[in-house]
Parts: sequence; C-alpha cells; structure tokens
Amino acid sequence: MSHDAGDRAVREEPSEAGAGAPPNLREVGRLRVLRALHETERTSRPELVRMTGLARATVTALIAELTEFGLVQEDDGPGGSETRRTGRPAQWISLVPSAAYAVGADIGHHHVRVALCDLSGTPVWHHAETREVDHAPDETLDLVAGLVDRALEETAVDRERVLGIGAGIASPVDKVTGSLGGESIMPGWLGIRPGIELARRTGMTTQIINDANAGALAERLYGAGRGTADMVYVRLSAGIGAGIVSDGRLLVGAGGLAGEIGHLPSVSDGLICRCGNRGCLETVASPPAVAQLLATSWGKHVAAAELPRLLAAGDPGTVRAVEDAGVAVGRAVASLVTLFNPELIVVGGDLAVAGELIFEPIRHGIRRYALPAVAKRVTVVPGELGDRAEVRGAAGIVLAQAPRSLAADPSALSHGQALFG
Repeated sequence: MSHDAGDRAVREEPSEAGAGAPPNLREVGRLRVLRALHETERTSRPELVRMTGLARATVTALIAELTEFGLVQEDDGPGGSETRRTGRPAQWISLVPSAAYAVGADIGHHHVRVALCDLSGTPVWHHAETREVDHAPDETLDLVAGLVDRALEETAVDRERVLGIGAGIASPVDKVTGSLGGESIMPGWLGIRPGIELARRTGMTTQIINDANAGALAERLYGAGRGTADMVYVRLSAGIGAGIVSDGRLLVGAGGLAGEIGHLPSVSDGLICRCGNRGCLETVASPPAVAQLLATSWGKHVAAAELPRLLAAGDPGTVRAVEDAGVAVGRAVASLVTLFNPELIVVGGDLAVAGELIFEPIRHGIRRYALPAVAKRVTVVPGELGDRAEVRGAAGIVLAQAPRSLAADPSALSHGQALFG
C-alpha cells in the first residue's frame, strides 16, 4: 500500500471520537490499529504497539477481533531481526485487501476511466473508453454508472463491500458544494453536481475531486511521490493542470481553482482559449494544441492520438513541437516552483509519453525562470502510474476514510451491510 504515516494530503485527521459523541474506547482502539495498518504495507506486533500507543495486550485483543471479522491477517515474516527467540519467524500483520473496495472514476474531456480498487489501493478491474465528455454530462454519468455495475459483476464483488465512489473530473470542484467551477472549461456541465448524480445512479456515496488533484494524491500514495511532503503533479493532457501538495496538504483554493496552470498566459496575442483568455498554456502545450500546430504546418489533419507514433518514429517536426511545448510548460511550472518551493515535480498525462523530449525542456524552463535557490532543489520525474494515476487517486480519497468506517462497525461487511450509502 505504501501509505506515508501521518499523510495529510488525502484528508484532514478527524478526532477519534465524533464531535459531541461519548468516546467509545474500543472503537478508538480499532481506529488507531486500522489507521496504522492503512499507512503501512504490513507491520509487526511490536511496531503496531509503538505506532498506536496502545498496550500490547490491547493490540493483541484488537487484532484478534479484527481478524475474526476478516479485516486483518497475519503471516510469517522474513525473519532476521524480527525472528522470535524461539526461532519462529515473527508474525506480520496487514489489512486483508479484499475486505473492502472503492471505485475510482476519471472523467476527462475526451475519455472516461473506471477502476475498482481493493483496500490496498490496487486496481482489480479497470476499463477506459474514448468519449466526448464536455457537452454530454448525462451520457457520461450513465456510462460511469454502467461501468460500476460491470466491474462488480465481472469481479463478483458484493456491492456491500464497496465503500463508495471517488470521481476525478477535468474541472475545478468547489470543495464545499461539490459543484463544478470554471464555467467555460466544461460548458455542458453547468448546473450539474456530479457527486449527487452518480450517487443517485449507483446508490453509493460519491466524492468529486479535480483530476490533477486526484493524480497528485495517487502519485504521492502509490507512485513517484511516495513520502514527499512538498510536490507538484503536472497533468499534460487535453486539459493542463497541477495538483499542489505543500507540507503534506493538498491545496485546492477557495473555489477549487488552485493549480490551473493551463490557463496561465503563455503567448502574447495567442489563440483564444476555451476559458475566454488569449494565449493560455493549453493553447500551445496540450496534445490537441501540438497536433493542431502540426496540422497547420503540414496542411493535413493530425490527431492528438497520433503524437506517440510520430515521436516514436523520430519525426523532426513533432519532436520540435513537443520540445517547444516543454519549454512553455517549464516556464509555467517555474512560477509554481518559486511560489511553493517543492522538492519534486511529477509529470503525468498524455504528453508524458514523450519522455526526456519534454522533461528536459521543462527542467530547462525551471532553471531559467524560477528563483535559482529553489530551482536547484527541485527534481522533475515522470509519474509511475501512467494513465491510471487519476483513477487511483479518486479511489484513494474514499479509501482514506476506510479506517474510520471499518472501526465504527467492523461486523457490517461480514453481515452483508453497506458501510456507506
């Protein structure tokens, strides 16, 4: 699972006893144990005692209870320093991955992806479709709901074991209302509240997050940013955005608009962007913009989906266009580097397949335009999760709440009851 202990980029830490509710000491103990196990792939009993601050006897009793409910498992460790004096290997403790699941959805401008992830955040089912999304909210949400049903049917996972749906969407998301911001970014979705609509279609609690923020969470939890408290995830797709993690916290802004670097000015008197401004980064560095530049130069249609093939063939025009896009992205990212002083820039999205052809121009842009003292400390790396980053991050916002849900009623799953809904 590789969660970082004390991770605050996924959620605010709730109090161990609900506000205004009398503390249930056994539930508090379960919550501490489940949180500790959620933050580590597996651990030993002595380490679990240290992490939770509970007495060894209490930890032993809680492990026995959670094992009985099918949430926790023990297996022989590798030995070494953990080997007991009897010569028997120490028992390693971990969550049972199949005890609960979460659905992740990634709703882009031109695609829909859905994944069913187990308790460790590992996808057990994944499907993607190319769709025109910006003007088709009802059709898109129907498709997501249908794919959720298909995932459960093909994996034979009981609906009661699904904690909920997390959906990343290519739009700013108001953190209070769940409504979409940036009216011109997905114009057909005005007035739509995707979380409510998906919950109505599926019967599952649904949370909405901006897709770049979802990618940032995924790369921090499972990918290139593991253990990094200050990082920026840059998504280079039809929409360009950034997810910013500062001191372990995801920055979303008052209206969910933090990190919208695709709408920073890049070219004076450039093309009109869909946001209404002129010369935004998206108009020069997104895959559709690069493809349109080549089409204009060559006098024939070029689809964004053709760029990987053209790059693999070493086409000089495509290489130059992508390098120029990288310089523009680097200049925009340099502003983030100066403002937030991250130690890591993780690059994902469709254009990341260009590899060093785009990474090196981004590094050059940072070196040239960022404050030198902070530019020297930042590293630019490709994402490790590819096109599944956003869908895994979306599921991750649901899985972050799993310890509290499971601690409140660990018998619910074994009794066939839904924890959310």
